[in-house]
Amino acid sequence: MNEFKLRRLGMLMEPEPGNPLEVEGVLNPAAVRGPDGELYLFPRMVAKGNYSRIGIARVRFNEAGDPVGVERLGIALEPEADYEHRSDGSGGCEDPRVTFVGPLQRYLMTYTAWSSHGPRIALAVSEDIFHWRRLGLATFSSLDGIEFGNVDDKDASLFPAVIPDPSGQPELAILHRPLFPGTRPEETACSPATREVDIDRESIWISYCQMTLDHKPFHTGKFTFHHRLASPVSPWERLKIGGGTPPILTRHGWLIIYHGVSEIEKPNTDSHMLCYSAGLMIFSKEHPLVISYRSAEPVLTPELQEERHGIVANVVFPTGIDRRDDLGTPDRFDVYYGMADNRIGVARLDLPDHLPAGVDADSPAAKV
Repeated sequence: MNEFKLRRLGMLMEPEPGNPLEVEGVLNPAAVRGPDGELYLFPRMVAKGNYSRIGIARVRFNEAGDPVGVERLGIALEPEADYEHRSDGSGGCEDPRVTFVGPLQRYLMTYTAWSSHGPRIALAVSEDIFHWRRLGLATFSSLDGIEFGNVDDKDASLFPAVIPDPSGQPELAILHRPLFPGTRPEETACSPATREVDIDRESIWISYCQMTLDHKPFHTGKFTFHHRLASPVSPWERLKIGGGTPPILTRHGWLIIYHGVSEIEKPNTDSHMLCYSAGLMIFSKEHPLVISYRSAEPVLTPELQEERHGIVANVVFPTGIDRRDDLGTPDRFDVYYGMADNRIGVARLDLPDHLPAGVDADSPAAKV
């Protein structure tokens, strides 16, 4: 076996009938093993008016070890801080990713906080995954005159181990997607298909933060050393790419399942529908700035009815990943993903023996 394939295991979670907290969807979950070895999901639960909370649920498995359902356990985070509320009363905590950071011996959650200033990356910390303490919004240094703190930002996830920054210092590293003005898919979908990709503005970025372990309680500092890690290169991701599952270490290097966006043209109209698919990327274990592999084609595209029709049509959006060490199969990974912004599905990835041929990290045509 020398290629990457995701095999769907089925739909795992959908809005609970009669539950007002999920009336507009349950989607885009974080996934992490708790101190008890059980697998927990942290789904985005959407109430009326696109008001989002982050829930917590325990995954149920069948005798074969396949995930088949969940047990809802309540709410992990709901809008309370000012950076999670808009002036009209709306807002939310959205699309979490959870990482157990080994050097800290803590679970860190990154999530999108919605306020009147737009989406920003927020962080929370936990020792047991059931009780979370907010760390506030992530802060960033400026780059080339761009104040990252004033730019919308989403799809953040943390590495579970210290990563050398460009100067060689071991630090806490974060993947994220700044949404610079004019670069949203809704704004670029009508651009010619042959347009050059703006490699600086529709990309996955990496930034670094010094870890100080003696702070009680723990908090993060400012993220610096911003670097555009990967930009759109293939037709299926022409409009943008963004982070998906948190980095997880494999024998081939750091693995992420990320999302890419293209458009679906409607016949005889000028309108464009967006299509969210999932791809795969592997970074060097020693130097994550080096991309060892990137899939030329998506590993998951909207095909099922639940993926093509929902709150937002034609969306598969990976956010959680679980290495199946519990089954004695460290090369097997279950990927949890949002289905049309309404439900949660799970697919299985078995790591190939060798890295197949992929595509370049950056398209030569996109160089500036």
